[in-house]
Amino acid sequence: MITFWVVALGLTILLYVLLDGFDLGVGILHLFNRDEADRRRMLAAVSPVWDGNETWLVLTGTILFGAFSKVFALALSAFYLPVLVGICALVLRGVAFEFRSKATRTRRLWDVAFGAGSLVAAFVQGAAVGALVRGLPIENGVYTGGAFGWLSGYSVLCGAGLCVAYALLGAGWLAAKCDGDLRDKAFALLPRLLLGLLLFLAVAVAAALAAGLPIMGRWIERPYLAVFPLLGAAAAWGLLDGVAKRRDLRPFLMGGLIFTAAFGAVAVSFWPYMVPFAITVDEAASPPQSLWFMFWGAGLIALPLTLAYTAFAYRVFGGKIADSAAYDE
Repeated sequence: MITFWVVALGLTILLYVLLDGFDLGVGILHLFNRDEADRRRMLAAVSPVWDGNETWLVLTGTILFGAFSKVFALALSAFYLPVLVGICALVLRGVAFEFRSKATRTRRLWDVAFGAGSLVAAFVQGAAVGALVRGLPIENGVYTGGAFGWLSGYSVLCGAGLCVAYALLGAGWLAAKCDGDLRDKAFALLPRLLLGLLLFLAVAVAAALAAGLPIMGRWIERPYLAVFPLLGAAAAWGLLDGVAKRRDLRPFLMGGLIFTAAFGAVAVSFWPYMVPFAITVDEAASPPQSLWFMFWGAGLIALPLTLAYTAFAYRVFGGKIADSAAYDE
């Protein structure tokens, strides 16, 4: 059961990052696009799926709460402010998504709210990952860092990096879903965003080495981790090749592969810890009775149904959107 829930947790996190990541990325790009027709088409490109994508965040929280409650409690203690800010940003983003379609004089305000909510939500997620990589102040399994113990230059760097990465996914999605000028703009943005992401990764690795972070020692202990950056490099080449050949779907798929490689590298570097290097998977797991109780509901019903619904929704709403499409029509 522990193995099952570790796999389920990894799956829900990865799917959230990939799916909500691209619509957060579209929101970030929306913030910097001043063309009203483009904005309407950008929202139309994500409107059928954006709220369903956030279901994976709910499932992630559910699994942490039920199967790894010790980590859930510690994470809330450490990341209370980022979680609160992130939830507020997602709420603001959802409200703005609907309100802008009815607004006239205040439409620009809701545009800014939608883009800013996307940007803030992405930033706090990246900052939290950066804080975990850097290491949280934990003594005897208890967080001791206070309200801002997670905040550091490294976590800020990771927050900014995830914003760029989500924007890359968003541009890939727009290239796949749109035609005309917006598609051309997305293709033009993709190489620049990829370059920004690669620069961030190089700086993040250099900063981790300079700071002597313990997680970097895992790359010496586990040389097989090199497969992940090699996979990411191959995906980056595939993305650029897709842009050069104007393959609509390939940049999005290759961007997803880059995320998958990065996620795999971090997860395997952490293993067997859930919170490096303080709480292992076995220490974090709930009693077997709780894991089995959750399995019959969340594991056997909720998770497969959510997977099936997600696949069904993306099939139903697949294909290109029309140039004249608007999410509120």
